[in-house]
Amino acid sequence: MSRSAADPQTPRDFAVRVVKTLRAAGYEALWAGGCVRDDLLGIVPKDYDVATTATPHQVISLFGKRRTVPVGISFGVVMVLGPNRACSQIEVATYRADGEYLDGRRPDSVQFCSAEEDARRRDFTINGMFYDPIQKEVIDYVGGRQDLAAGIVRAIGNAADRFTEDKLRMLRAVRFAATFEFQLDAATAAAILSLRQQISQVSVERIAQELRRMLSHRTRAVGMQRLIDVGLHEAVFGPLFDAALSGNEFGKIRDVLEHLQQPTFEPSLCAVFQLMFDAGATIRRDRSSRIAGACRKLKLSNEETDSICWIAESAWQCQRAEEKPLHVLKPVLADGRAALLLDYLKATAIAVQQPPVDTDFLQDYINRTPQNVLAPQPLIDGADLQSLGITPGPIFKDLLQTIRNEQLDEVLADRAAALARLNSLAESVRAE
Repeated sequence: MSRSAADPQTPRDFAVRVVKTLRAAGYEALWAGGCVRDDLLGIVPKDYDVATTATPHQVISLFGKRRTVPVGISFGVVMVLGPNRACSQIEVATYRADGEYLDGRRPDSVQFCSAEEDARRRDFTINGMFYDPIQKEVIDYVGGRQDLAAGIVRAIGNAADRFTEDKLRMLRAVRFAATFEFQLDAATAAAILSLRQQISQVSVERIAQELRRMLSHRTRAVGMQRLIDVGLHEAVFGPLFDAALSGNEFGKIRDVLEHLQQPTFEPSLCAVFQLMFDAGATIRRDRSSRIAGACRKLKLSNEETDSICWIAESAWQCQRAEEKPLHVLKPVLADGRAALLLDYLKATAIAVQQPPVDTDFLQDYINRTPQNVLAPQPLIDGADLQSLGITPGPIFKDLLQTIRNEQLDEVLADRAAALARLNSLAESVRAE
């Protein structure tokens, strides 16, 4: 699988060429899965998958070792690389029927088979269709086109069997239903509710990846509601989230999620964790520590954890923004994540039916303030303190911070004024 290039026609044309090449060599080949679904929905596919009767070794032989990567050869999967980056790459998989899923994730064996058998081992009907890009014909063995038209996410065959094979499919069902604003088929939803505790058998990394996708989409609020409807919320977020729900607090988080605009998941998770930890944290530091711990539990990257914690901390700092000194606000607004913070502040204000006063003030300040004023070069450094005989230590750090704060507050306009102020502060320190 691969991401589409800026020009959507280029990877599409390459996906057609891959099919033509396979057929010219005597193999069956069709587009498969999500690209067929998206195409029928009028959405430009993010990637194209091809299913074929050719075995992995035949695919490699046909396209050449230099243009193929055997990413999952034991499962019949080979990546075919385009001639340039604009063409992207195509995942080519041999039609297969899966053996038993002993680890709740992958089959212990596969058997190459027909297109219809391949379709019936897939997860949901809307993902189980094929498309012939030469004849421009949809091949549907599982009722996917009908469910797509009706707006239904339905497991193929027996829902409990599909979720027992791969537990992550439960979260994927929720995400697809939310993303496309579809309904979950009743039998599919009932199977998730019955098997929901088994989501704990899925690696945290895979769960986090589904949350990233769900909570960065504009339908993130619907996704969270669907997660709760099928009982997956406690297994994913823990009992504290369930306790917050029992206090009828979900309405607040749902309203925040509905009004977030940035296509990232960090503000969404920040809202979830704030709900979970605000009531139980006796001090702000305790809350921040708990949020960081929740991020680590999901095994988010250091950058993601830092961003979520930064949004939570900065949101607190920016309450009643007009009353705050510039040395508090400027570092926040100069940060590359300021847009995420403003999005979060506005959404939280609207959620409690308050005008977004802080957001408006901060956005206006950003609009009229050059970057070199938001984050000016420091007027002094450690060498200036050392020249006055002040050795590194707590006082050293305090003096640097004092000068920096006064610079950001626009009390000190130039280096000469900063050095004069530093001399005055240093004399006071020596007098003590």
